[in-house]
Amino acid sequence: MLSKRFLVLSGAAAISLAATAATAATAGPALAATPPVSHARIIAHFDIATGQQPENIALERDGAPDVTFAFAHQIARVTRGGGVQVLATLPAPPAGSKVPVLGAPEFLAGIVIARDGTRFVNYDTGTAALTGVWRVRPGGQPVRIAALPADSLANGLAIDRGTGMLYVTDSALGVIWRVPVSGGTPVVWASGPDLQSAGFLGANGLKVHDGAVWASNTDKGLLLRIPILPGGVAGTIRIAASGVTAIDDFSFTSGSGDTVLAAQNAISQVALIRPDGTHTTVLTAADGLSNPSSVAVTGHTVDVTSAAYVTGKDPNLLTAHLACSVPGR
Repeated sequence: MLSKRFLVLSGAAAISLAATAATAATAGPALAATPPVSHARIIAHFDIATGQQPENIALERDGAPDVTFAFAHQIARVTRGGGVQVLATLPAPPAGSKVPVLGAPEFLAGIVIARDGTRFVNYDTGTAALTGVWRVRPGGQPVRIAALPADSLANGLAIDRGTGMLYVTDSALGVIWRVPVSGGTPVVWASGPDLQSAGFLGANGLKVHDGAVWASNTDKGLLLRIPILPGGVAGTIRIAASGVTAIDDFSFTSGSGDTVLAAQNAISQVALIRPDGTHTTVLTAADGLSNPSSVAVTGHTVDVTSAAYVTGKDPNLLTAHLACSVPGR
C-alpha cells in the first residue's frame, strides 16, 4: 500500500501513467547508463514515509544540491556523502487542503537560487493563503512574495538573472507566469495550446537559456522554446522536441548549445535531447531511477532527483558523469 503522503492522482491520470509505464516496460530490456552519460550511482536515499520525495533541484555555488521535498514542505541541502540538512520549512497546509490536479494536501515544487544565496520556491496547497512563490533568504524564514490563484499548480521555476524576473509554469492552468524577484502580482507571460494539459499535467519543467524561456509539457511530450523579445514580452512558442514521453524538468548541458538532459518521470528514464530535436535514453531504472523529476548539470556532473511518485519506492538523488564531448552541443 502506498504511503498516505504519496501523490494522490485522479483516476484518469493514474490510468494514463500506468499505461505509459507498462508500455515502456514491454518495449525492451532496461539499459544501464549510456554514453555520453556514465558512472551513475545513488548518493542519497530519502524517507518516503515522511514526505521526502524530491521534486526539484538547484545547485549552490559550490555545487551542493538543494532539493524541495514535495510532501514535507521542506527545502534541504544534500551533501555528496549523502547527508541531508533541512534548510527551511514552509507553513503546513491547512486541514482539508487539496492541490489542483494532484489531490495531495501540499506540493513544494520548483526551486532556484539567486547569486546572493536567496532561494525561491513554488508552493501549492489549493488555498489562496499559501499558494504562490516563496523566498528564503540565507538564515531567514520563508516569506511568500507572490500569490497565485488557489486553482493553479505552480510547478517549474526559473530565474532570469539579467532582468531579475522569475518565471513559473502552471501545470493546471496551462500558462507561464512572470514576477520580479522582489515580489508582486504575477502576470501571465505566455499561454497557448502547447502549454495546456491533455488531462493531467501541462507546462511543467522550466529554464531560462540563451535569450529564451524553455518549458516542457508532460502530457504532450514536448520541449518548448519561447523567445524573450525586446521589452520582455513572449515571442512565438516553438516546439524544440516532441515525443519525449512523460517529460518533467530538465537541464541544459554545460557550455554553449541547446543540448538538454530531461527527466522522464512516469517511465523512469532520462533522455538526451539534441538541438535538432532527436533524443535518446541515457539513464533508466537499471541505474536507480525511480520516477525522476528533475535534472541539474554543472561541468561533467549530472544530478537527478527521483521522487518515486508512481513506484512508491526509493526516492533518491543520483549522480553521474557527463563526457566532455556531447553530440550536438
